[in-house]
Amino acid sequence: MTVIESPRTPARPAPKRGVNWEKWGWIYMRASGVVLIVLIFGHLFTNLMVGEGVKAIDFGFVGGKWADPFWQWWDVLMLWLALIHGANGMRTLVNDYTSPGVMQKVLKGALFAAAAVLIVLGTLVVFTFDPCPAGSPADLLPSFCEAA
Repeated sequence: MTVIESPRTPARPAPKRGVNWEKWGWIYMRASGVVLIVLIFGHLFTNLMVGEGVKAIDFGFVGGKWADPFWQWWDVLMLWLALIHGANGMRTLVNDYTSPGVMQKVLKGALFAAAAVLIVLGTLVVFTFDPCPAGSPADLLPSFCEAA
């Protein structure tokens, strides 16, 4: 018995050409979305429900929270995931609504630059935050800082 193949079946599969970035971007969006839900609701619960609630959020609250490495990493992970997630979503919109060419490259470059700058600055703020800097005038320091 002879089998006739479908006329649209290629003679051999197309060769692989490197990493499929669209597939990995799609997977990242789903995975980061799930992790972001946990991080954001944990952040909201801790800041709004535990203790005195929203009335307790002030400079001292943030200073005390960021004194703990656990919360530093929690907030940095949330920052990184949210910025990359958002930039990847915007990249998808640029791909959908612009034609390949110079404008698309400029827009994607601007997205990458903005996300990179915000990630670097945000990470620096979280890890270098000092509510009681040495040598500051006592009248400018928060009430919980010891006057030196």
